[in-house]
Formats: sequence, C-alpha cells, structure tokens
Amino acid sequence: MKALVTGATGFVGAAVARRLQAEGFALRVLARPGGDRRNLAGLEAEIAEGDLCDRASLVRAASGCGALFHVAADYRLWTPDPAAMMRVNVEGSRDVIRAAMEAGAERIVYTSSVAVLKAGTDGAPADESTPTALADMIGDYKRSKFLAEEIVRTLIAEEGAPVVIVNPSTPVGPGDVRPTPTGRMIVEAASGRMPAFVDTGLNIVHVDDVAEGHLLAFRKGRIGERYILGGENLALGDILARIARLCGRKPPTVRIPHNLVLPIAWAAEAWTRLRGRGEPFATVDGIRMARKKMYFASARAEAALGYRARPADAALADAVAWFRENGYLSG
Repeated sequence: MKALVTGATGFVGAAVARRLQAEGFALRVLARPGGDRRNLAGLEAEIAEGDLCDRASLVRAASGCGALFHVAADYRLWTPDPAAMMRVNVEGSRDVIRAAMEAGAERIVYTSSVAVLKAGTDGAPADESTPTALADMIGDYKRSKFLAEEIVRTLIAEEGAPVVIVNPSTPVGPGDVRPTPTGRMIVEAASGRMPAFVDTGLNIVHVDDVAEGHLLAFRKGRIGERYILGGENLALGDILARIARLCGRKPPTVRIPHNLVLPIAWAAEAWTRLRGRGEPFATVDGIRMARKKMYFASARAEAALGYRARPADAALADAVAWFRENGYLSG
C-alpha cells in the first residue's frame, strides 16, 4: 500500500516514515519547496512538493495513496503570526483529510497532541476521557490543535472520514533537527546552560515508540477513537538530573517560582519581535503551561493497540547521543 506522510521532514513525521518504510509501505511524503529535508535522508520515498495551505498540492499528493498519516503541524509555543498557525493546523488538517478521502484512502491516522487535553489536577495523569474545552487551552498552539481535532471529529461524524486519532505526549530521541522546544531544553541542559528550573512535569516518550503507536493505530485503532501515545511521567527536575548524569554534569538544584520567570519570558518575546527573527528562549505561554504537571496515561493505547513505551532513561539517552553526534552540544 502507498501511504502519504505529511510532516516527514519534521521530528515525529520522520520517525513515522522510517517505521512505515521498515514495514514495507510505499511512501510519498509532502515537503515544502525549499524546506529543510535532512530528515528525508535514507528514506525511499517519492517527494510531493506542496503545502498544507495549498489545497491543489494536497490533492496531487494524495492521489493514488491508500493511506494518509497526517503528522505535519506548526509546532511552536510562540509565533508572531497566530493566524498562519491556525491556517496550517486547522484548515490544513481539514483539507488534507478531504483530499485523502477524495483519493479513496482506506484509512487515515491523524496526529493530534496531548496539548488538546486538560492537565489533571494535583499532578494526576489525564487520559482521553478527561473533560476539556477550548477555554482550557493556553496559547495559540494548543488552541490550534484543539480546533484541528474538533474539525477532524466533524469530518468523521458528518463525512465518514476513516480517521483514527493519536495524541503523542512529549517525544524525544533522534532526528530532532529543528530542534523542538523539548529538544532545545535537552540541548541546553546537556550543554550545562540550564542552572535552574521551574516546578513542572512532563510525560517523556521515545519518538520511535510514538512512530510504532501510529502503525498500531493504523492497524488496530477504532475509527473516531483517540489514543494517547505517551511514556513516563517525570518532574522537570528529575528529567534535568537524568540528562546531567548522562553528560557527567551536576544537576541543577535551583527551583525558580513561575512568577519570577514570567517577566523574563515577556522580555524574551519582546526582544524576538524587535529582532524580527528567531524564537524566544522562554515564552509566556510555556511558563503558564508549566504551572501544571503535564502527566498523561496511555492505558487505552496499551489495552486496545498493544502499545508499549520504553523507559524515559532510554529515550533521553538516545536524544542526548543524537544531539552530541550531530554537533548540537557544547562544553
């Protein structure tokens, strides 16, 4: 079967494409003209040039594909143009799924995010049934992914879209070329440039386990169902300590109150706007999100799909090794 993969030039999409190739799928990947294609190295894939904001290119890319893995998204915790993020994540998701349906795709896996779920209270892990609403979403990225999943659910209910939804947590591992916000944190910590931290928590999962979860969802997932693809819940201080041990460094011990970091984030965003390029090293939305521990449970995926995730130590070790081998680390 030929599968169209969007986002294969990115972190999670590349891992999904590699897993599908290993499983014998014929691959076609959507890539923007002139975009960074380092993650396509080693893939035996047909490249369809296009963009999620260009519906005609999506129709061409989907032609002849029996499967769609829609992994692409504008993933940033800060953007100078929220409307552009909405177009990519919401309208782009609608258009590429419709293009795949028109092409006769038998099954579609849509990559959502745990960002659309409300964090549990008192550090309790949230799951797929935890009540959530648009008002609970902090920042443009979370709002865009929430609205995108709502669009996908409408396509399933009203147009019969054969979509299974997966919600990855916080992937780490090889191939984070950009890197992602979490990848930047790992680089800074591994390089000894993170002497302090805020009190929060993340669910850490190996990107290759997320990719395996996509394949399992394609084969075993129920149409219209969502499945969290997560790993291990860890406090940020613990994550940083584990990274420090991997690099032979002393772990940071200074915990900074959220309210003290917020002014730094405001200043970082203002400086980035003034420069007109790059991304702030700290974001207001990121600090606001950090007020709650973002812990999640993957029990549904484990029971229904046979999904399993390796320990966080293995995921962090692979991430640090890849960043080191590719020249991201200093010191």
